[in-house]
Amino acid sequence: MTRGNQREKDRERAAARAGGKNKKDDGLTPEQRRERDAKALQEKTAKKAAQGSSGGAGDAGKSSTKK
Repeated sequence: MTRGNQREKDRERAAARAGGKNKKDDGLTPEQRRERDAKALQEKTAKKAAQGSSGGAGDAGKSSTKK
């Protein structure tokens, strides 16, 4: 049961599809990346805190008790 060159062609297709997925290089050092991520996280938490304190209607329908 030979498959001819089907396997080889499939390997070529898979390699072509995975070609752009190897490693994302944004040109930052690990320290710069850490600072960028920390800043983004702080902004996200500040936005969430501001949203939670103003209005508070987002949690009105939710119940925190479990049966």
